[in-house]
Amino acid sequence: MSDERVLQCTDIHKEFPSESGNGILQILQGVDLEVKKAEIVSIVGSSGSGKSTLLHILGGLDQPTSGDVFWENHSLSQYNKDQLADLRNKKVGFVFQFHHLLPEFTALENVMMPALIQNQSASKAEKRAAELLERFGMSERLNHRPSQLSGGEQQRVSMARALTNNPSIILADEPTGNLDEKNTESILSLLFQLREMENVSIVLITHEKEIATRCDTVYSLHNGTLNRV
Repeated sequence: MSDERVLQCTDIHKEFPSESGNGILQILQGVDLEVKKAEIVSIVGSSGSGKSTLLHILGGLDQPTSGDVFWENHSLSQYNKDQLADLRNKKVGFVFQFHHLLPEFTALENVMMPALIQNQSASKAEKRAAELLERFGMSERLNHRPSQLSGGEQQRVSMARALTNNPSIILADEPTGNLDEKNTESILSLLFQLREMENVSIVLITHEKEIATRCDTVYSLHNGTLNRV
């Protein structure tokens, strides 16, 4: 892990109107976070604490009410929608609890998709996708569609897809939330190997403290504030 900073957020606040419409819900209240190159950071918190909201803001999927996010010292507040989409596709790999694989495409085609969106050649995209799927133990499942894969296999495909464009960081939101103990351990082992394989930073959202303590740096999100554990 180097001292080079990949991602930083400063004084992030996020508010939503209450369901009754009579008030404001304060989800995030002055969150500061820094992620260094090849660092694995975990954020723990109870359901509804704002972990996913924070992750979406870090990845440019949502905007904070106030505060700012910096990617390699560039403020996301200065990016337009197209620039944000380009940043997400080039710099960020997303891994979600629900895999969001495209059901009509094979595992290989799903992993190729981010490269094709970047207008890479089909042959180059296919080569990279096949290599990643082999690395994740999926070389025998390249032509299977998501419905033909187990939950653990689908998560492996989604992790391979997240790496397609050589991102600077992986943002993983409860990636083992739907898996049994055996698949959880397998996916976590692969996730932690990514640092060595790709020199990539990882922000891991989890409610499992046992998982969080395996990371380099652990934060707890509670009552809208983020504190180092």
